[in-house]
Amino acid sequence: MVSIKDILDKKGKEKIIMLTCYDYSFAKILDEAGIDMILVGDSLANVVLGMSNTKDISFLEMYNHTKAVGSAVINSLVVADMPYVAYQKNPDKALYYAEKFIKAKAGAVKIEWFEGKKNCVYVAKKLIKNKIPVMGHIGLTPQTVHLLGGYKVQGKDLNSAKKLIEEAKILEDVGVFSIVLECMPYQLAGYITNILKIPTIGIGAGKFCDGQVLVLYDLLNIYKKIRPKFVRTYEDFYSRTKEAILKFIADVKNSNFPDDLESFSISKEELSKLQLDIPYE
Repeated sequence: MVSIKDILDKKGKEKIIMLTCYDYSFAKILDEAGIDMILVGDSLANVVLGMSNTKDISFLEMYNHTKAVGSAVINSLVVADMPYVAYQKNPDKALYYAEKFIKAKAGAVKIEWFEGKKNCVYVAKKLIKNKIPVMGHIGLTPQTVHLLGGYKVQGKDLNSAKKLIEEAKILEDVGVFSIVLECMPYQLAGYITNILKIPTIGIGAGKFCDGQVLVLYDLLNIYKKIRPKFVRTYEDFYSRTKEAILKFIADVKNSNFPDDLESFSISKEELSKLQLDIPYE
């Protein structure tokens, strides 16, 4: 099974692969394919539950999907996204919720950078002190996107770039085992990757990060409401799924499904005992 040490050891040697996943069936496929890390992302709010933002997803929703993914995985490292309500709304409850995710078979949790009196550093320190591995997340942080002026590339000017560099260094010093860099210039992401001893995982942050993550539903073109610039589609499951459903509809309407091989039968001897007027033989 992929461990935290395995992820750390890949730094500068081998690209790290991470994909989001929210259910047992997809998790089994990802695990068998050899994905290093499976992120139970709070993007679940958008692509599965139809919410407008990730901030609104509940702990219970994230917990249940983490449990489902954890049940399927044998080799990959499962990382659970801590929802806003589990650490930003009340940082003092972060350890309680993080422990729940670990019991749901997550190997680590991810927290986004956030400001405040009791902020990201406070939460990260508390979790790590209690032996819960933490993945950081800087740049575009969807849970607090309203404070960033919307879904925009971060770190495009001197001050904001310096701020992201500082955040990355702080998180490394605190003890996170890796950091997601989201939506920032590739030059800046490359610089941060070079100055850190821990791995960086990019999403919209260029190829110089130590690894990459995408939302599985984007990679498969299942979620079509939003398509970020950084997404590459590898299969059009939206069209293929729709095509399969249309074939099913046609087969049912034309009485082509189910056929004899897909149906159960009773012997003629037992059928005669029923003494029923059954026209189908």
